[in-house]
Amino acid sequence: MASSVVVDFPKNFANALSNPQLRRNLRAAMDTLGMRRRAIFSDKDAFEALRAQGDAIRQRSLRQLPQLLEQLEKKCTENGIQVHWAETTTEASQICLSIIQSHHATRVIKGKSMVSEEMHLNHVLEEHGIEALETDLGEYIIQLDHETPSHIIVPAIHKNRDQIARLFHDKIPNTPYTEVVEELNAIARKVLREKFCAGEVGVSGVNFAVAETGTLCLVENEGNGRMCTTAPPVHIAVMGLEKVVERLTDVPPLLRLLTGSATGQLITTYFNMITSPRKSGEKDGPKEVHLVLLDNGRSKILADPELRQTLKCIRCGACLNHCPVYTRLGGHAYGYVYPGPIGSILTPQIEGLENAGAMASASTLCGACEEVCPVKIPITHILRRLRNESYSKTDSPNAVKGHGYKSNLAESLTWKGWALTNSAPWANVLNAKLLGLLGSQLTKLSKVELVKNWTQVRTMPKFASKSLHALAKEKGISDE
Repeated sequence: MASSVVVDFPKNFANALSNPQLRRNLRAAMDTLGMRRRAIFSDKDAFEALRAQGDAIRQRSLRQLPQLLEQLEKKCTENGIQVHWAETTTEASQICLSIIQSHHATRVIKGKSMVSEEMHLNHVLEEHGIEALETDLGEYIIQLDHETPSHIIVPAIHKNRDQIARLFHDKIPNTPYTEVVEELNAIARKVLREKFCAGEVGVSGVNFAVAETGTLCLVENEGNGRMCTTAPPVHIAVMGLEKVVERLTDVPPLLRLLTGSATGQLITTYFNMITSPRKSGEKDGPKEVHLVLLDNGRSKILADPELRQTLKCIRCGACLNHCPVYTRLGGHAYGYVYPGPIGSILTPQIEGLENAGAMASASTLCGACEEVCPVKIPITHILRRLRNESYSKTDSPNAVKGHGYKSNLAESLTWKGWALTNSAPWANVLNAKLLGLLGSQLTKLSKVELVKNWTQVRTMPKFASKSLHALAKEKGISDE
């Protein structure tokens, strides 16, 4: 379901660029993440071989996605996991709400989940009097400050230690001001442990779902994911339907790529594999496990052989860490759940080009994102496709939602004229003569709104009074 929020991209970008503290915070974090990733993948040949394997696994999974989803549902059901299908984020949120309300629960503890952000689940639950507490440290920090994640992997990457210290002092009762990292962690740990004990329902995301065994895999470093999925009597896992893989043996190479690309680790501290609720004789674990599979436009993306490569993403965040645009703006400037290069190709397809098409232009097309993407998503190629579709009014079964929203007669005629002058010799000669005669007058066009926007960051070209062909002819130099 498309967001009703109207994002003012120029204003957001201007605000981010005028915030020097944000720039410093991002620069320090990105340098560290980039250095760790390069160290863990220091063998280029080995990394390329691993990338090829990850790409092949994800492509194979997407080719068989409908069948794998049916197999996943069958295996999960056999294992005792209840599977729910949701076409829209509204439907997914209502499914989660109904499960929580059926247990008369008012306290929910959440592990990190971008899909739950996509669903705006916290807001929905709060509207119905249900406390939804984020237990990932980064998510907890931004929840205290009433913000959304700025990064797919590191939600509070835009904040430094001093800002977090002030936030804890102001928002957590009876908390002394301290900038010591160990003390800040201890403060958060104390609050969260109490919430873990009181949580009635746990909500988590899913990194990989294995169709072969009906296993839900969660990757984390803090242990909060394990607490959310085992301490409460009810566990709800939410995931985009593209996260399914065919076999259990597909997981290790993807996990290796994910952890190395995201945080520069060989493996994270915790890797959780959930296959069923608590069985007879077991002493811990939830009594109920629910899996909510969200579509939200993914089926349409899957239908296009080119655009479906967007769905290969394993949410490592490496493209954000190396993007010259993201590293200067941060995630909030994009205005939607998924920022950076992956957000710039995924969000317009989900929200529609008329709403989020500007994100596809927030790129230099330098290709840094493609160089580091662990599953070889052709991000720049898809960006160009989305930019083209922004102007194309041609209807086709796989046209991106909102295509043609930028189309206008003036620009269309301009490009047709450009094509003519560069394909017909007579038109080229005529154009050169006109520019020579009227070129000095064209500088006045810089006051026209369309040209003014272009010249805000570019110098208005100055046209020579005579073309190169005319100068050569005067000197007796033949065109041949």
